[in-house]
Amino acid sequence: MKNIFKSLLASTLVIWCCGAQAQEAAIRKNLTERLPQLKAIDEVSKTPIPGLYELRVNGADIYYTDAQGNYLIEGNIIDLRAKRNLTEERVTKLTAVKFEELPFKDAFTIVRGNGKRRLAVFEDPNCGYCKRFERDMQKIDNVTIYMFLYPILGADSGEKSKAIWCAKDQGKAWQDYMVRDQQVPAIPAGCDTTAVARNVELGRSHKITGTPTLIFIDGSRVPGAVDSKQVEKLLTDAKG
Repeated sequence: MKNIFKSLLASTLVIWCCGAQAQEAAIRKNLTERLPQLKAIDEVSKTPIPGLYELRVNGADIYYTDAQGNYLIEGNIIDLRAKRNLTEERVTKLTAVKFEELPFKDAFTIVRGNGKRRLAVFEDPNCGYCKRFERDMQKIDNVTIYMFLYPILGADSGEKSKAIWCAKDQGKAWQDYMVRDQQVPAIPAGCDTTAVARNVELGRSHKITGTPTLIFIDGSRVPGAVDSKQVEKLLTDAKG
């Protein structure tokens, strides 16, 4: 009897697996034919809504479709009972940043006090919110800040970022410009500024769309110019 049950269970799993694979193949085929400009589909998976499938495209772009690939839906799935934005949670998971895997060679550091607490920040020198944030951050002590120049507000942002990156004292040049309203230094000839371009690629891959964006050692991400009291709390919470 046990052997019969195991055989039936195995057959059911094979049928279910083959059916799921066939469904995914049909969705991929139909969408490719009907929407050739759609970038390569990374993953097709079921959603909590019967008949609705999630499409993951370009790493972390989320769309939805029906079982036949007749429709493409862009938007958020909200679980009203649990009061959760399921799409937002999915994107957050896909774009999560592991702090220790950040390319610190492409950042410069600002160390205050004993520097024991650590924080990574993505900022654009032309960002007004970033300037306000930097002025308030002067109140934070005992921290090492890894500053990733992230020029996304225009060509001038890129030139200023390159100038600060190439400065003899990057931290001072940054603080002089953001906090003390001094001019950025000239870019010396032959300076390698490719780190700035890599930062832009890094930020885009993790869907960092605004500045400042803060990343704490537990991987939590906070967008916007939060004040020093909030930063203190977040630094404490990230330590566990």
